[in-house]
Amino acid sequence: MAHQTETHCWDPELVPSPSGRTAQPQPDCPVEIALAAIAGRWTTLVLRELMHGPHSFGTLRERLPAISPKVLADRLHTLRERGLLAQERIPGFPARTRYTLTPAGHALRPLLVELYRTGERLARERD
Repeated sequence: MAHQTETHCWDPELVPSPSGRTAQPQPDCPVEIALAAIAGRWTTLVLRELMHGPHSFGTLRERLPAISPKVLADRLHTLRERGLLAQERIPGFPARTRYTLTPAGHALRPLLVELYRTGERLARERD
């Protein structure tokens, strides 16, 4: 029996580089990296609010009143760990903290815009 070589034709728009040519999810796949960046309930909404500029914890709570303080603190911590957010202590009393997106955080804007557009299209198709 002859050895069969499997060939695969990659869509160059969907998979423009070898790092995405995987048969299973890999942590270094660009799509997996982007999905991990926005993963978590409330994450996209926190990112959306910070796209407009720096905000304090209190301002974020005002803009997202349904989020619990614990969840907001967790999302901010996670975004900082992912390198998407910078935290700045503002001197004074009481001490305040300001959160600002890093360049990597701002790089997520086109992804969030396209997710919104795609969601709208999918919602219209369901109707």
